[in-house]
Amino acid sequence: MRTDLAIVADAREAVEAILKAGTMTRKARAEWFDLAAGHAKAELDKVISRQLHPNREELTMGEAIAAVAQESEGEAVIVTDVGQHQMMAARYSTYKHTRSLITSGGLGTMGYGLPAAIGAKVALEENPATAGRDVVVFLGDGGFQMTMQELGTMIHWGIPVKVVVLNNSFLGMVRQWQQLFMERRYNATELVNPDFVKIAEAYGIPAQRVTKRFELQEAVQTLLKTDGPCFLEVIVGKEDNVFPMIPGGASLDDLIYTE
Repeated sequence: MRTDLAIVADAREAVEAILKAGTMTRKARAEWFDLAAGHAKAELDKVISRQLHPNREELTMGEAIAAVAQESEGEAVIVTDVGQHQMMAARYSTYKHTRSLITSGGLGTMGYGLPAAIGAKVALEENPATAGRDVVVFLGDGGFQMTMQELGTMIHWGIPVKVVVLNNSFLGMVRQWQQLFMERRYNATELVNPDFVKIAEAYGIPAQRVTKRFELQEAVQTLLKTDGPCFLEVIVGKEDNVFPMIPGGASLDDLIYTE
């Protein structure tokens, strides 16, 4: 990255020196605010509305996550694995408390989500102020298979995590790039999945699968009301993409909102 002025220093010392160098003056930023408002409207029209109010039969990841947010009233601790659902969970979840989103961040490892959710629930129960709060973990079908044996840990120790698998039968994050920039030349991203509901039930965990929009709200209510661990698989669109995004090597000026 080219820089106009490189400063090598302790961050605190550098900022203090800059502040001492002159009085900070507030400048009008009307043009910037107008630009930001335009992007916000474009995102609402082209991304958020399409996720939450789609005009197609396929369920979206945004719908499923928003349903959990609505039914939990923002009280749940949200944990994610790594992938498209990770971005969607950060976007469409709601929180009434700080420290309520647990995610591995950039360059995260698939399989992180379920063990992290177990740890989060154990930690919450050890604190009287947070005991009883739900922990909901959102997983992709690929990442879930990395550590799905941890369902056994939940049962063995009686840890009541609520598990939601958003199943698009793809490694979605990689598939999205193959779709948008490689003319849908899908390679090593389409998955042949097992029956996740049967796997959860084999561990003794109540489980259900949702394929239709009218089933979603009741299924989420059951998920959250079940005493103990519970499992929900939501079948979502195979080419449900995360937007807005910046193509590789591009800048913010190249932001794209749709396919």
